[in-house]
Amino acid sequence: MPQIIALSGSPSPTSKSARLLQLAVDELQARDIRTEFFSVREVPAEDLFHARFDCPAVQRLAARIAKADGVVIASPIYKASYPGVLKALLDLLPQKALQGKTVLPLATGGSAAHLLAIDYAFKPVFAALGATHLLAGVYVTDAEFASAAIASGDGLQLPDDIRRRLHDGVTGLVDAIRWQEHLRAQAEAGLPSPVRRALGG
Repeated sequence: MPQIIALSGSPSPTSKSARLLQLAVDELQARDIRTEFFSVREVPAEDLFHARFDCPAVQRLAARIAKADGVVIASPIYKASYPGVLKALLDLLPQKALQGKTVLPLATGGSAAHLLAIDYAFKPVFAALGATHLLAGVYVTDAEFASAAIASGDGLQLPDDIRRRLHDGVTGLVDAIRWQEHLRAQAEAGLPSPVRRALGG
Protein backbone atom coordinates (compact mmCIF):
# COMPACT_ATOMS: atom_id res chain seq x y z
CA MET A 1 0.00 0.00 0.00
CA PRO A 2 1.37 3.46 -0.89
CA GLN A 3 2.45 5.69 1.96
CA ILE A 4 2.37 9.49 1.97
CA ILE A 5 3.94 12.03 4.32
CA ALA A 6 1.89 15.21 4.76
CA LEU A 7 4.23 18.00 5.89
CA SER A 8 2.86 21.30 7.18
CA GLY A 9 5.40 24.10 6.90
CA SER A 10 3.44 26.79 8.72
CA PRO A 11 4.54 28.11 12.13
CA SER A 12 0.95 29.13 12.91
CA PRO A 13 -1.39 26.85 14.90
CA THR A 14 -4.35 28.26 12.91
CA SER A 15 -2.78 27.97 9.48
CA LYS A 16 -4.92 27.99 6.34
CA SER A 17 -2.29 25.91 4.58
CA ALA A 18 -2.47 23.27 7.32
CA ARG A 19 -6.24 23.12 6.88
CA LEU A 20 -5.77 22.74 3.13
CA LEU A 21 -3.29 19.96 3.83
CA GLN A 22 -5.82 18.24 6.09
CA LEU A 23 -8.35 18.20 3.26
CA ALA A 24 -5.74 16.52 1.05
CA VAL A 25 -5.05 13.99 3.82
CA ASP A 26 -8.78 13.28 4.15
CA GLU A 27 -9.03 12.55 0.42
CA LEU A 28 -5.94 10.34 0.45
CA GLN A 29 -7.27 8.34 3.38
CA ALA A 30 -10.65 8.02 1.64
CA ARG A 31 -8.70 6.29 -1.16
CA ASP A 32 -7.11 3.92 1.38
CA ILE A 33 -3.72 5.63 1.08
CA ARG A 34 -1.78 5.47 4.33
CA THR A 35 -0.89 9.03 5.34
CA GLU A 36 1.21 10.43 8.19
CA PHE A 37 0.99 14.08 9.24
CA PHE A 38 4.03 16.06 10.38
CA SER A 39 4.25 19.76 11.26
CA VAL A 40 7.30 22.01 11.39
CA ARG A 41 5.89 23.03 14.79
CA GLU A 42 6.95 19.60 16.10
CA VAL A 43 10.59 20.65 15.76
CA PRO A 44 11.93 22.75 18.66
CA ALA A 45 12.66 26.29 17.46
CA GLU A 46 16.09 26.15 19.07
CA ASP A 47 17.02 23.08 17.02
CA LEU A 48 16.00 24.86 13.82
CA PHE A 49 17.85 28.04 14.79
CA HIS A 50 21.06 26.17 15.62
CA ALA A 51 20.74 23.78 12.65
CA ARG A 52 20.91 20.65 14.80
CA PHE A 53 20.99 17.78 12.36
CA ASP A 54 20.72 15.30 15.24
CA CYS A 55 17.39 16.73 16.39
CA PRO A 56 15.13 13.72 17.18
CA ALA A 57 12.10 15.32 15.49
CA VAL A 58 14.08 15.93 12.28
CA GLN A 59 15.46 12.41 12.31
CA ARG A 60 11.96 11.06 12.83
CA LEU A 61 10.70 13.01 9.82
CA ALA A 62 13.65 11.89 7.67
CA ALA A 63 12.98 8.26 8.57
CA ARG A 64 9.29 8.61 7.67
CA ILE A 65 10.10 10.25 4.34
CA ALA A 66 12.60 7.51 3.53
CA LYS A 67 9.83 4.91 3.82
CA ALA A 68 7.23 7.00 1.96
CA ASP A 69 6.31 6.91 -1.70
CA GLY A 70 5.26 10.55 -1.86
CA VAL A 71 5.17 13.80 0.07
CA VAL A 72 2.54 16.53 0.24
CA ILE A 73 4.10 19.78 1.48
CA ALA A 74 1.82 22.67 2.44
CA SER A 75 2.93 26.18 3.32
CA PRO A 76 1.75 29.77 3.44
CA ILE A 77 3.46 32.28 1.16
CA TYR A 78 4.87 35.29 3.02
CA LYS A 79 6.62 38.13 1.15
CA ALA A 80 6.66 36.07 -2.08
CA SER A 81 8.24 33.01 -0.46
CA TYR A 82 7.60 30.32 2.11
CA PRO A 83 8.44 30.69 5.84
CA GLY A 84 12.02 30.49 7.01
CA VAL A 85 11.15 27.76 9.50
CA LEU A 86 10.20 25.45 6.64
CA LYS A 87 13.45 26.21 4.80
CA ALA A 88 15.37 25.59 8.04
CA LEU A 89 13.67 22.19 8.37
CA LEU A 90 14.29 21.22 4.75
CA ASP A 91 17.95 22.20 5.16
CA LEU A 92 18.27 19.68 8.00
CA LEU A 93 17.02 16.76 5.93
CA PRO A 94 19.53 14.40 4.27
CA GLN A 95 21.03 15.49 0.94
CA LYS A 96 18.67 13.42 -1.21
CA ALA A 97 15.78 13.02 1.21
CA LEU A 98 13.20 13.27 -1.59
CA GLN A 99 14.99 11.01 -4.06
CA GLY A 100 12.51 8.63 -5.65
CA LYS A 101 9.55 10.56 -4.21
CA THR A 102 6.65 12.28 -5.90
CA VAL A 103 5.94 15.69 -4.34
CA LEU A 104 2.70 17.65 -4.35
CA PRO A 105 3.08 21.25 -3.13
CA LEU A 106 0.13 23.12 -1.61
CA ALA A 107 0.28 26.83 -0.83
CA THR A 108 -1.87 29.66 0.45
CA GLY A 109 -1.26 33.38 0.03
CA GLY A 110 -2.69 36.85 0.19
CA SER A 111 -3.29 37.21 -3.53
CA ALA A 112 -3.01 35.44 -6.86
CA ALA A 113 0.20 37.42 -7.47
CA HIS A 114 2.09 34.84 -5.38
CA LEU A 115 0.87 31.85 -7.39
CA LEU A 116 4.24 31.42 -9.13
CA ALA A 117 5.98 31.04 -5.76
CA ILE A 118 5.30 27.32 -6.09
CA ASP A 119 7.53 27.28 -9.19
CA TYR A 120 10.32 29.68 -8.23
CA ALA A 121 10.50 29.09 -4.45
CA PHE A 122 9.36 25.53 -3.79
CA LYS A 123 10.43 23.50 -6.77
CA PRO A 124 14.17 24.34 -6.88
CA VAL A 125 14.50 23.21 -3.26
CA PHE A 126 12.54 20.01 -3.85
CA ALA A 127 14.68 19.29 -6.91
CA ALA A 128 17.84 19.86 -4.88
CA LEU A 129 16.55 17.28 -2.40
CA GLY A 130 16.25 14.79 -5.27
CA ALA A 131 12.49 14.70 -5.84
CA THR A 132 11.75 12.43 -8.80
CA HIS A 133 8.41 13.91 -9.82
CA LEU A 134 7.28 17.46 -8.95
CA LEU A 135 3.57 17.99 -9.51
CA ALA A 136 2.03 21.32 -10.49
CA GLY A 137 0.63 22.00 -7.02
CA VAL A 138 -2.43 23.82 -5.69
CA TYR A 139 -2.54 27.48 -4.64
CA VAL A 140 -5.43 29.07 -2.70
CA THR A 141 -5.76 32.78 -1.92
CA ASP A 142 -6.96 34.32 1.32
CA ALA A 143 -10.00 35.67 -0.53
CA GLU A 144 -10.96 32.14 -1.55
CA PHE A 145 -10.65 31.06 2.06
CA ALA A 146 -12.72 34.03 3.19
CA SER A 147 -15.55 32.95 0.92
CA ALA A 148 -15.45 29.38 2.23
CA ALA A 149 -17.96 28.17 4.80
CA ILE A 150 -16.66 26.68 8.03
CA ALA A 151 -18.70 23.66 9.04
CA SER A 152 -19.03 23.27 12.79
CA GLY A 153 -17.76 19.72 13.01
CA ASP A 154 -16.08 19.04 9.69
CA GLY A 155 -13.57 21.88 9.46
CA LEU A 156 -12.98 23.93 6.33
CA GLN A 157 -15.37 23.48 3.43
CA LEU A 158 -13.82 24.97 0.31
CA PRO A 159 -15.74 26.05 -2.78
CA ASP A 160 -16.24 23.41 -5.46
CA ASP A 161 -13.60 24.96 -7.75
CA ILE A 162 -10.90 24.69 -5.08
CA ARG A 163 -11.98 21.20 -4.14
CA ARG A 164 -11.70 20.16 -7.80
CA ARG A 165 -8.17 21.56 -8.00
CA LEU A 166 -7.22 19.78 -4.80
CA HIS A 167 -8.86 16.58 -6.05
CA ASP A 168 -6.88 16.82 -9.31
CA GLY A 169 -3.65 17.37 -7.39
CA VAL A 170 -4.25 14.37 -5.13
CA THR A 171 -5.25 12.25 -8.13
CA GLY A 172 -2.02 13.21 -9.90
CA LEU A 173 -0.03 12.23 -6.80
CA VAL A 174 -1.73 8.85 -6.44
CA ASP A 175 -1.47 8.08 -10.18
CA ALA A 176 2.25 8.95 -10.24
CA ILE A 177 2.97 6.78 -7.22
CA ARG A 178 1.03 3.82 -8.59
CA TRP A 179 2.84 4.14 -11.92
CA GLN A 180 6.18 4.05 -10.12
CA GLU A 181 5.01 0.97 -8.21
CA HIS A 182 4.08 -0.66 -11.53
CA LEU A 183 7.52 0.07 -12.99
CA ARG A 184 9.25 -1.31 -9.87
CA ALA A 185 7.15 -4.48 -10.03
CA GLN A 186 8.08 -4.96 -13.69
CA ALA A 187 11.76 -4.42 -12.92
CA GLU A 188 11.64 -6.95 -10.07
CA ALA A 189 9.99 -9.44 -12.38
CA GLY A 190 12.72 -8.90 -14.95
CA LEU A 191 10.35 -7.38 -17.49
CA PRO A 192 11.41 -4.50 -19.75
CA SER A 193 9.93 -1.09 -18.97
CA PRO A 194 7.22 0.33 -21.28
CA VAL A 195 9.74 2.92 -22.47
CA ARG A 196 12.31 0.27 -23.44
CA ARG A 197 9.60 -1.79 -25.12
CA ALA A 198 8.48 1.24 -27.12
CA LEU A 199 12.07 1.72 -28.26
CA GLY A 200 12.39 -1.95 -29.14
CA GLY A 201 14.73 -2.70 -26.21
